[in-house]
Amino acid sequence: MKLWAGRTGGDVDERLSDIERYRPYFTKDCLMGPNSFRLLHELIRRCPWEAQFDRTLDLGCGMALTSVYLANETDARSVFAFDLWIPASENLARIRVHGLEDRIIPIHGDALDLPFAHDYFDAIVSVDAYHYFGCKEGVFADRILPFVKNGGSAMIVVPGLKAAPEGEMDALFRRWAEGDDAELFQTAEWWRALLGKECGDGCDIVVKEAGCFDAAWQDWFDSGHEYDARDRAFLEEGLDQILNFLLIYVKKR
Repeated sequence: MKLWAGRTGGDVDERLSDIERYRPYFTKDCLMGPNSFRLLHELIRRCPWEAQFDRTLDLGCGMALTSVYLANETDARSVFAFDLWIPASENLARIRVHGLEDRIIPIHGDALDLPFAHDYFDAIVSVDAYHYFGCKEGVFADRILPFVKNGGSAMIVVPGLKAAPEGEMDALFRRWAEGDDAELFQTAEWWRALLGKECGDGCDIVVKEAGCFDAAWQDWFDSGHEYDARDRAFLEEGLDQILNFLLIYVKKR
């Protein structure tokens, strides 16, 4: 059963797949942080327009499991699983396990130097990765948007802030984020302003707060990963009051 947005002009209908079918992957060997399956599921479900996925770039795909989800749960005929940290050969082995090597193409490369033709993708999707390279002015307009077809979409999930932290909460946040990583977390208003400046009048831009914050983090805590205890301690200390996940949608006119 396929999942894609726009059939009802917003949230999709009863054809939503059950996220629980992916539970076997909610493990320390597959998750690299808060559950990317839940984040991607909500990103697609809440797209504010009819998104096309025929040729999709999964930008910062990690272990390519989000690419598997995109191939299974949307109408994508081709998904390019693109990542800098995970070798393409390792991802191909996982893709073959799922019998999807004819639809998912693994590529090792830098998101700031994409090796594709302009106007190539119906959708560029990025889950919990874009903030590592996209928080600077000029990145989206110069390095990402040119590869989206007219009428196509960029759909991005990033960790973010409900509001800029102050006082003790700011100190707590910066201890958790460890130095420069704190600058990767921004508010919805910050992202709207940046993308609005980048795109001018050439795009429709929507930024929403995700609703799966608690569930995505809980799956990470339940995975037994060596780093989950540190994250849990900080969230229990109050960090959950200021953190969120942001769903970012840009439609190229």
